[in-house]
Amino acid sequence: MNEKIRLLTENIERSIIGKREVILKLMAALLSGGHVLIEDVPGVGKTRLVTALSESVSGTCSRIQFTPDLMPSDITGFTMINPKTGESEFRPGAAMCNFLLADEINRASPKAQSALLEIMEELQISADGATYKLPVPFMALATQNPVETYGTYHLPEAQMDRFMMKISIGYPAQSDEIQLLGGNFGKAVKLDPVMDLNDIMELRRQAENVRVSDSVKSYIIGIVTATRTSEFTMLGASPRGSIALYTAAKSFALINGRDFAVPEDVKAMAVDVLAHRLMLSPKGKSQFGSPEAAMAEILANTPVPTE
Repeated sequence: MNEKIRLLTENIERSIIGKREVILKLMAALLSGGHVLIEDVPGVGKTRLVTALSESVSGTCSRIQFTPDLMPSDITGFTMINPKTGESEFRPGAAMCNFLLADEINRASPKAQSALLEIMEELQISADGATYKLPVPFMALATQNPVETYGTYHLPEAQMDRFMMKISIGYPAQSDEIQLLGGNFGKAVKLDPVMDLNDIMELRRQAENVRVSDSVKSYIIGIVTATRTSEFTMLGASPRGSIALYTAAKSFALINGRDFAVPEDVKAMAVDVLAHRLMLSPKGKSQFGSPEAAMAEILANTPVPTE
């Protein structure tokens, strides 16, 4: 594993135990410049995972608790008249940071959710005819509970497509949960930064330089094309999904200490990157029940390059 990524991963594991695979997926999104939706039941550590990441990197972090009365200006900011100078000035919202935690994102109204569209895609805020660039790097991490849907608003497909990955933490293994009971994991653990923002940008540059052969590129396109032509889907992955899978595979190769990507990198990222972009057909719903299961089937039936 890349040494810097190893230090960052081990630091996060001081707060989140037994979930290295999930942490590495989060690292891949971070190095790719993507955003992550964490969807899981309450109490498994969604918010703590995001907090641990932001504390492990010496950047700024803002948390927004998404509620039905949340206004778009709370996220983006607003322009007001300074009573002392009489001049208008921009008051930045919570999004003006390096790591934005959108907690329970599906509890806010569609009007508030749409405030994130420009932020996540263009990395900027438009307010009153002016444009304000977000700090670099910027990463949006949202959480939502898939079980309790009363009082929630479904995220539209345009919003879902802007998330590079949708991941799930899951329940801990029995041995890990025994360790939780015997340690201090029930309390908030304050982590010290082990990496600064310049380190993140340098790792991103290294990820961009990871080599991808034509056969691996064709493999990526073959997977994406299969999501569009499968009888189990009504809507396949977009070209944004193709690019996301390509960059995620490069980042995952760097995490594993390589300067070239292999089909295994693509397979490791494919379900998390593409499944949330799919809409299942009635046949797909009856046979698989979830986009993740359908995506796993598509992945299993796509020929893997052997060169």
